[in-house]
Amino acid sequence: MVVSLHMGWRHLLFANWPVDPALVEPAVPDALTLEAFDGAAWLSVVPFTNVDVRPRVAPAGIGIGLPELNLRTYVRYGANPGVYFFSLDADGLLAVLGARLFHHLPYYYASIDIRASSGRIRFRSRRRHPGSRPVHFRASYEPTGTAFHAAPGTLASFLTDRRRYYTEAQDGTLRYAEIDHEQWPLYDVDVVLEENTLFEANGFTKPDGEPRYLYSPGVDTVASRSKWLE
Repeated sequence: MVVSLHMGWRHLLFANWPVDPALVEPAVPDALTLEAFDGAAWLSVVPFTNVDVRPRVAPAGIGIGLPELNLRTYVRYGANPGVYFFSLDADGLLAVLGARLFHHLPYYYASIDIRASSGRIRFRSRRRHPGSRPVHFRASYEPTGTAFHAAPGTLASFLTDRRRYYTEAQDGTLRYAEIDHEQWPLYDVDVVLEENTLFEANGFTKPDGEPRYLYSPGVDTVASRSKWLE
């Protein structure tokens, strides 16, 4: 049996683009309902790093580090909102294979470099997964202002207050996992986005809308085992 996982998510950039729901809906499984905010669906690119990834029952500090980059949108199943992942790139071949096999997530092996210097995060990723579409991503970002928590009903809450993810397994079945964590500490953020080919790699054209950026220093999370969606 696959056990629940502890993960420490750090240095997250939420880079969010409003898009026409009609462009995203065909890429979401029929059993899920695409969610919109102010009439727009949202595609979010999220670079960050994992620290201390380990089974929840294992002692703290023995886990692995795992930089990641994902593309997601926002959905619900019945009364349960969550995120739907189109792709997840990670710098760890064994971790990618394990996530694909046991958690049924569309992970891809990538070479990722993330560095923090004088408060600014520099993130670079290049997909190296055999047979996959190429992905290149380069950005730097730095929090500004003071920390805040997203108020209910705001766009920031819509984009970050999600406690479940959904994924489509290779056999076409839908699965989900519950994600338990404290409310995100958020900041406004200064972003320089140099390169991003995630949209094209996932079959989307580059959005025309102005992105909404958010930063979080991170939270500790516990992800349940992958479950069948009934």
